[in-house]
Amino acid sequence: MMETVAFISTENGDDLIVSFAVIDPADPTEVESLTLLRTPKYEHLLGDWERGVSVSFERYVEDDEELLEALHLDRKSAVVRLTTSLRNYELDIRKIGEREVKAMRKVLTRMNYDRRIRLLGI
Repeated sequence: MMETVAFISTENGDDLIVSFAVIDPADPTEVESLTLLRTPKYEHLLGDWERGVSVSFERYVEDDEELLEALHLDRKSAVVRLTTSLRNYELDIRKIGEREVKAMRKVLTRMNYDRRIRLLGI
């Protein structure tokens, strides 16, 4: 199912964060956060299998660790496809401005410093 994104917020400090505000299909006035998070500063404390970009979606709060495996940005159709260890997401980003997309691309590039993620279109 294609999810519509209302806006994207990013953080580019000790924590590297890309958060998609996904419009809730049950209530179009509400959003649910789909967040990609990586903290390289402390990642060396984790086991190798735990390292990478963690994915959390408010819709699936009961899930265990979900790690990002691939992200494809299709600029022509304005779609972001995420492949994680648990599921796939398709995000419609047509409502998102170029500044937000550029910030997202910058943070995703930093998140992938060790090439654990297959990034396409970034």
